[in-house]
Amino acid sequence: MLLGNRGKFFAMLFGVALTALIMTQQSSIFIGLMSRTVGFIFDTPQPDLWVMDPKVQFVDDIKPLQDTKLLQVRGVAGVEWAVPLYKGLIRARLSNGTFQTCNVIGLDDATLVAGPPVMIQGSLADLRRADGVIVDEAAANGKLAVPGANPSDPKQPLKVGDILELNDNRAIVVGIARATRTFQSQPVIYTTYSRAMRFAPRERKLLSFVLAEVSRDENISEVATRITQQTGLVAYTPEQFKGLTIRYFMRSTGIPINFGMAVGLGFLVGVAIVGQTFFSFIVDNMRYLGILKAMGASNRLIFMMIILQTSLVGAIGCALGMGLASLTSVIARNSELAFYMPWQVPVITALATALITLITTILSLRKVLQLEPAIVFRGS
Repeated sequence: MLLGNRGKFFAMLFGVALTALIMTQQSSIFIGLMSRTVGFIFDTPQPDLWVMDPKVQFVDDIKPLQDTKLLQVRGVAGVEWAVPLYKGLIRARLSNGTFQTCNVIGLDDATLVAGPPVMIQGSLADLRRADGVIVDEAAANGKLAVPGANPSDPKQPLKVGDILELNDNRAIVVGIARATRTFQSQPVIYTTYSRAMRFAPRERKLLSFVLAEVSRDENISEVATRITQQTGLVAYTPEQFKGLTIRYFMRSTGIPINFGMAVGLGFLVGVAIVGQTFFSFIVDNMRYLGILKAMGASNRLIFMMIILQTSLVGAIGCALGMGLASLTSVIARNSELAFYMPWQVPVITALATALITLITTILSLRKVLQLEPAIVFRGS
């Protein structure tokens, strides 16, 4: 009965697949965007604590500190070591004279803690060379690529040995690294802390964060409390700092509402298309259902038959929709598109599809329960 009416069968499949595609894709893009907001924290797993101004709301909300705060943190009992970190936006001048704002990361000169997680060319130690900087791979191939001699010529990727100007200071590329993309998608440039101080516009305060390691025999929470009490700063674990950043974007931006409306619209589209089409399918086959009732089929048996039909449509359509959505990850692999699909997304999509199936069944059930077997013997 279901496969015999191919038009309505494919219409229901299309409705479920479209719903699963929208819900899976939009949810994955939303999670991908949220994960990019904490990309820099994710790439810096070494410290136990991030120490910063109490008014910092997220990782890019820099409230510079005095350099003396570093010494105060080092003097707190339970702190194994503490290093400075600079993070700021500095304008880079390319070889053709154009400018590009870059996210410059200044690492501790001695330890180079918080360096890029994966080096593609060169090594982290090359930062100690004069005027050395490391550029992230996406920027080297994209926004910082070297323009051709003619406007029509393709850009050449930035490579080791090329020269940039950062705030009118010479910088030599000594390495190419792979870093997690950030929410702002600015090119990321790593250098030493002392060199970053030279690159950065002169200000009274330039220290962005203090990264601290807690002694093995100390409790991290207790040490964080001591830092707050003795320095007036706040200390977060990496997970706490990630949570602070994500909560800021969830609370202070329209991203959750926009994606929530898209997902909700996808669900309503599924209910409307599948519900209407399946109800029409039931009405078209009312005579055959009446024959089954006249032959002794109970309402329970017919109900189970309808459940089987809607479940078949839901399972096939959900698989098609999630399969199409997963192809987005291939497109997003080397692009600006944020896409991350954890296992929870397909599970939630499958549950939403099951709910659509249940709603569709309930809408059709009333018509079936009111069906009289005598309809079989009525004239057309």
